[in-house]
Amino acid sequence: MLNPMNTVVKTNNRIHVADALRGLAIVGIILMHASEQFNMYDPSIALPYTLECDAMVAEVASFLLSGKMYGIFALLFGLSFFIMNDNQQKKGNSFLGRFAWRMILLMGFGILNTVFYDGDILFTYAYLGLFLIPISLLPNRWAIALTIFLACQPLDIYFLVTDNTVDPSDVWTAYSKMGEAHHQGTFMENAWANLRYGQYASFMWFLMFGRLTQTLMLFVLGMLIGRARMFYDEGDNLKRWSTILLLCVMGYAGMYTLAEYSSWGSVFRPIQNFCMTMAIVAAVTLLWYKTTWMSRIAAPLTVIGKMSMTNYFLQSILGCAYFCAYGMGLSNMIGITYSMLVGIVIIIIQYQLCRIWARKNTRGPFESLWRRLTWIRL
Repeated sequence: MLNPMNTVVKTNNRIHVADALRGLAIVGIILMHASEQFNMYDPSIALPYTLECDAMVAEVASFLLSGKMYGIFALLFGLSFFIMNDNQQKKGNSFLGRFAWRMILLMGFGILNTVFYDGDILFTYAYLGLFLIPISLLPNRWAIALTIFLACQPLDIYFLVTDNTVDPSDVWTAYSKMGEAHHQGTFMENAWANLRYGQYASFMWFLMFGRLTQTLMLFVLGMLIGRARMFYDEGDNLKRWSTILLLCVMGYAGMYTLAEYSSWGSVFRPIQNFCMTMAIVAAVTLLWYKTTWMSRIAAPLTVIGKMSMTNYFLQSILGCAYFCAYGMGLSNMIGITYSMLVGIVIIIIQYQLCRIWARKNTRGPFESLWRRLTWIRL
């Protein structure tokens, strides 16, 4: 059933700043994963190649990247849903059934990605994405109310008020089992450990650190940004982004204080993360439209961003090949700073592959396959 009141009259042209933001998110995710050695960093292991600055590099990476890059990725996931849904509504078609099938496909891709990397988020995005189907039928005022509700971290508030907590012991056991395979096992032993424990560990980690409700909130917010055409240089959009930037910087400072000195840190830290995420999005968008140099500097990010899902999948393969024992086994050899350099190497490799592929193709291989399977006649 169509919902014309949620359809935008204007054409959804390609949003190049969104491609740049996707590229930034992928690059940030790769660097963050590299600093964590793709979930293989173990401080109890005596590494032969380390630097005194390792702890500082880890702290800076966590401050700039942890949660923020996945936040941008989630926001743009919601934006992409809106654009596809809106384009089909303009043709008089309903996209919601196809989107459900698209999410089932994404679950399959997520399981395949888990074979290589135990921290896959594609499967999580897929089942949370299904909630967008009923939410997309809501008018703006109700969708905004839902966004605000989810932004307040209702699950974390429930845990605090009821004194319920998530027992982390099983989660750390799962990571320990996978860690044994990563540091000592063959490829098949890694794949089995990841498939057995990976999705469970990822779900519990999302639950423990407030990411479940925040990810869904970012999906809905991305949809609302699409409805408002906020990523286009139209009307007062740049003034709105300037206001968002100011509010988010102030909000980050306030949430940081509350997170550090309040017993409700588990509620305030995800909100603090969200403020930083939106500040980055606002700053990049403003620079993109208000300067002449930003689009030139961000050109490599745009290339990577147009194939974001392909690059997410490829970083899992390359990263684990570098750090797992079945590959180069770097998790048993190098510290965090050197690991970040490996992350930069991965980014350069993926950028060059994207450039070569883009010469003859408009979409990445993962994106093309996903699109074809989405529109297959069932």
